[in-house]
Amino acid sequence: MSNIHPKLNAMLLCDSIITEIGTNKKSLIGIFENITANNFPCKHFKLSVYIKFTSAQGKYNFRLELVDLSSNKIIGKGIMPELNVPDKLGSYELAFNLMGLKFDKEGKYEFRIFADEEIFGNKTFNVAKAFLPQEK
Repeated sequence: MSNIHPKLNAMLLCDSIITEIGTNKKSLIGIFENITANNFPCKHFKLSVYIKFTSAQGKYNFRLELVDLSSNKIIGKGIMPELNVPDKLGSYELAFNLMGLKFDKEGKYEFRIFADEEIFGNKTFNVAKAFLPQEK
C-alpha cells in the first residue's frame, strides 16, 4: 500500500449521511457529540461517521474501529474496500454507516480511523444516562 500517511481534516458523528447521486455531495443529518440512553446496556440502531482527509496518495484499505476506552476493547468496526487516492493535494471523504451498536455501560468511547494498519485520526465521545425529570 502507500507510504504516504493521510491527514485528518474532520471526523463527525451523525444520524445518517446522504450521498447525492451525480455530484457525490454529502449531507450530514443530525450531527451530535454524545449519546444518552435511559438504560444500559443500550443499542444505537443507526449511526454514521463522516471523515474528511487530505495529504494521501496511492491505494489504501480504510478501517474504522469503535473502542470502549475503559477496557480498550473494540466493540464495533467498519471496513471500506480498497480506495485509490490519486492526488496528494486533494480532499477526500469516507462515510461509514453502522447499525446496531451496543453500549454496555456509561463511559468514554472512541472512533479510530486507520489507513492500512496505521491510525490517522480519532473522535472521543461520551455515552451517558439520560436525565429524566421527576414525575409528580
